Amino acid sequence: MTFAATILTLYPEMFPGPLGASLAGKALERGDWSLDTVQIRDFATDKHKNVDDTPAGGGAGMVLRADVLGAALDSVLGSQAPILAMTPRGKPITQTRIREIAAGPGVTILCGRFEGYDERLFEARPQIEQVSLADIVLSGGEPAALAIVDACIRLLPGVMGAPSSGTEESFEDGLLEYPQYTRPQEWEGRTIPEVLRSGDHAKIAAWRKQRSEDDTRLRRPDLWERYTDVRD
Repeated sequence: MTFAATILTLYPEMFPGPLGASLAGKALERGDWSLDTVQIRDFATDKHKNVDDTPAGGGAGMVLRADVLGAALDSVLGSQAPILAMTPRGKPITQTRIREIAAGPGVTILCGRFEGYDERLFEARPQIEQVSLADIVLSGGEPAALAIVDACIRLLPGVMGAPSSGTEESFEDGLLEYPQYTRPQEWEGRTIPEVLRSGDHAKIAAWRKQRSEDDTRLRRPDLWERYTDVRD
């Protein structure tokens, strides 16, 4: 089954972008996944093809119109793929949710612009998941959509080399990944930790687990709290 990504955007020329290179690009060429873009402006009905209007109640910026977005979304409904709307107001997406999406038929992503969406879109289409990439504000949802699709594609069978490449990563077990090292053995007076050169796989695994826990506790106390709550 081919994983199908559908992107609704005002800037379809931004795709595939980086998804056309490296592992994702090779997988796209092989047909492991497909990409389709939908120009939101095609669903505007006035002669000027307006997709936005001023905020009700006043304020700066423009708001994407619910009627245009609704028509654009309705044009791609029919598959069982989840629909994500990229917005800073959304719930931050997690690796767990990425893995769920990657296991399915694909994903449809609506890319926001301007001040966001007319809220009535979500009232009328309750199946839409409002998600954000992080606690940041981008100029549009396209960079976030690229990141989400990339996160899904790398989990598809055969895209990455070693099967463990997809599981020994940050967030997969609730922790940040342990530090990595490679040759040369010494660089600017700094050496690879001795335990990683010992050949003792049990000691290496224990070291990596300890470093993952230590780094998570220090760098991401929010993740550490969730991790310890699950274990308790």
